Amino acid sequence: LMALLTARQRMGAAALILAASAILSRLMGLVRDKVISWQFGAGGEADLYFAAFVVPDIINYLLAGGFMSITIIPLLAARLREDEDDAWRFFSCVFFWMLAASLALTGAGMLWAEPLARLTAPGFSPEASARLAFFMRLILPAQVFFLSGACFTALLLLRRQFSVPALTPLIYNGCIIAAGLLLPLIPGAAGLFGAGGDMGMTGYCMGVTLGAGLGAFLLPLRAAAAGGLRLAPVWRHPLMGRFLLIALPLMLGQTVIMLDEQFLRVFGSLVGDGAVSLLNYGRRIAQVPVGLVGQAAAVASYPFLVRLLAEGETERFDKTLRAALAGSLGLIIPCALWMAAAAWPILGIIFQGGRFGPEETLAALPLTRLMLAPTPFWIIYMVLVRAYYAHGDTLTPALTGTAVTLVCLPLYPCVAVPRGAWAVAALSGLSVSVYVVWLLWIWARRHGAAAFDGLAALAARCLACSAPAAGAAWFMAELCRARVPLPPFLAACAALAASGAAFALVALPLARLFAPELLTMALRPLRERLRRNRGQDA
Repeated sequence: LMALLTARQRMGAAALILAASAILSRLMGLVRDKVISWQFGAGGEADLYFAAFVVPDIINYLLAGGFMSITIIPLLAARLREDEDDAWRFFSCVFFWMLAASLALTGAGMLWAEPLARLTAPGFSPEASARLAFFMRLILPAQVFFLSGACFTALLLLRRQFSVPALTPLIYNGCIIAAGLLLPLIPGAAGLFGAGGDMGMTGYCMGVTLGAGLGAFLLPLRAAAAGGLRLAPVWRHPLMGRFLLIALPLMLGQTVIMLDEQFLRVFGSLVGDGAVSLLNYGRRIAQVPVGLVGQAAAVASYPFLVRLLAEGETERFDKTLRAALAGSLGLIIPCALWMAAAAWPILGIIFQGGRFGPEETLAALPLTRLMLAPTPFWIIYMVLVRAYYAHGDTLTPALTGTAVTLVCLPLYPCVAVPRGAWAVAALSGLSVSVYVVWLLWIWARRHGAAAFDGLAALAARCLACSAPAAGAAWFMAELCRARVPLPPFLAACAALAASGAAFALVALPLARLFAPELLTMALRPLRERLRRNRGQDA
């Protein structure tokens, strides 16, 4: 029991570090999008900027860059215990092949940017497609830094050095904002990089590559080198076969989770001008609670799940997995319901202003609420898929996700696009939910349902406590919008404060009466961290 508690405490500390990073990163991402929406609104340059990420993101998926820690950590950890010198040869082999593959795919993307732009944004005009190709060429080199730097980040996570990986998204977003705002101020930059003397979003695109180079590559490289990185040009290693067997399903299995944002961009371009931007802004809001809750819990829990399985502790594995799922659901359900109720003031504060007017806010409102609905399934996926990967099973999530993708793909142009942006958003949420339910069913059949004991009842109690509170929050937000005689931004701030207070006043007493474990789970990591700090001070 003490060993399990110790593991949970370390996992809680790691989750706190990553959660703090996720909070700051999401805030910076929202600041970035606020600047973009203020300058460019919805449509035009903003549509092009968001669509320019489709091809670079797919390259990242094809090389499983986002899953580097999942694929390399188990193999590298085992090899370090057996033969440290050979472990470094294996790490070097993975790094140099990742570097070579990312250079090759990025080069191909830059060479064929024009046809790729027409393929990924079929609804854009020829002039817009040409501008999109230019943006893609600026953004594509970032993938070299992301993919090769992911190897160093995986090494740091294996060493349980969470601080540097936590800084990566902050530096990335900071560079995008700085380059977007400062580059147009440089004399002659508009004539050199702009279209017709107008920089547009060129600076933001250049900031993507700059931020990736500094935050995703140079910083992890320096931290890894300080801890004793041993890198040599190695191109063959016996473990590469096993590494590819683990990584190949992630490379080939283009699941609805991976392609969700890209589908919104591709099919949003067919809906009409501004749809890509509005869908993107709505998704940004919906992904905030997912990033804050799910990403920290998933990344922090994975090394512990791997270790528990390696030690044959299946019962503790189930308890740790259940704790991660329960804690995540207990936070995401009230958070998502409140955000849906307060979507108008949230959109008004974050995006409205400049070229993003009240009409755009109202247009983004239903899209945001639709994309908040499946956030509990996003959270379950982010934690559960790590449990699959801890078992060395990358094939099941890839195959099931690809199957759902193939079923949903024709529904986008045939069913969703003719009905508008709201249908594209709804189909996105439905496909993610179906995929996650399928993964839950497969896990229960193969490994039993011990990790899910009590989760349905917990979610139901959480929903019962949060739904009335969300109704009160919505009422207060609408009351402020209709009755408070303030400028739009101040009215949105007042509505947000009133809705938050109304939600808390209703939800907290209900949770204390009917679901006290929700409050305990929400406060436990902070209490453990404070207790540990007091012990160190003493």
